[in-house]
Amino acid sequence: MFLINGAMGCTIDVSDRGFQYGDGLFETIEINKGRLVFFDRHIRRLKEGCRRLQIPLEDTGNLVAEAENAAKDVDRGVLKIILTRGTGGRGYRQPDSIKPTRVISVYPFPDYSENYTRNGITARVCSTRLGLNPALAGIKHLNRLEQILARAEWNDPGIQEGLMLDADGNVIEGTMTNLFYVINRQLYTSEILHSGVAGIMREIILELAESNALTLSKRYFGLDELLNADEIFVCNSVIGLWPVTQVDGKPFAVGPVTREITDWLEQYKIEWLQAC
Repeated sequence: MFLINGAMGCTIDVSDRGFQYGDGLFETIEINKGRLVFFDRHIRRLKEGCRRLQIPLEDTGNLVAEAENAAKDVDRGVLKIILTRGTGGRGYRQPDSIKPTRVISVYPFPDYSENYTRNGITARVCSTRLGLNPALAGIKHLNRLEQILARAEWNDPGIQEGLMLDADGNVIEGTMTNLFYVINRQLYTSEILHSGVAGIMREIILELAESNALTLSKRYFGLDELLNADEIFVCNSVIGLWPVTQVDGKPFAVGPVTREITDWLEQYKIEWLQAC
């Protein structure tokens, strides 16, 4: 189903700036028994993205109500929100009067194997690099050509994710995930200051690490350092956490820190759902 500005439909005005320029944002949210998992965090990130892109979103009431109504009868699925700057004439200059376009759609939950969560996945290093742009780093804007090109680098069904470096050679994230690694029980993840998406699951893992006194470092690191890690895992708000057990042929164990964080996440999600 598709809701466009609150009405059922499947047609977007061709002058919409989301179509013309990728001028907008999106959120992808798990549906669990009619509830939008961590919805408050997704709305908060959407608001921050709107602030950064100067898209007016003073009132999220309609958007929240429409999303919750779309999800209420879905046992398990994914809800996607797209918010654009709306229609405007040709050219990059923003229209004087901005009326955002909001689109809500619901999809079946991806058919990922449960084995990925328990026993891990295989990843590869992508040759496509992430550009450096502090103005856009962190937010989930509609311009995802780098990820599309990176994902086009492989068709092997035995590879579940591609890891992406930035233009300076720092390992930043996966094509659809954030990335963590462990050395000597210390947790590391990249800064998201010049490229990458500040994911919802990444945010939760950072909070859980702090509350459980797990030593954590956010900093830039290269591929050599990653490949010398004891443990690697990736995460996002739909898949949760997947251990990485192979990168370009090099094996990694599903280690104790990854298992601990998986358990913390599971308990955190259970408590969040019970509180809804």
